[in-house]
Amino acid sequence: MTDITLSVPEISCDHCKMSIEGAVGELAGVDRVEVSVDTKMVDVSFDSPTDRDAVVAAIEEQGYAVAAS
Repeated sequence: MTDITLSVPEISCDHCKMSIEGAVGELAGVDRVEVSVDTKMVDVSFDSPTDRDAVVAAIEEQGYAVAAS
């Protein structure tokens, strides 16, 4: 299991949270996704075939930029 935390500065409301959690949660291999509106962070636990790039792509497809880490 791989755990990552991504900064998504544009998270500002519960709609953002639900949108990101829904998109990332649909990826094969994702075990857990939690979005914090307060900290603007996305925590994800996943296994193959999902990887960091797939998680970032799912977030970006929802219209949110992931900050460089």
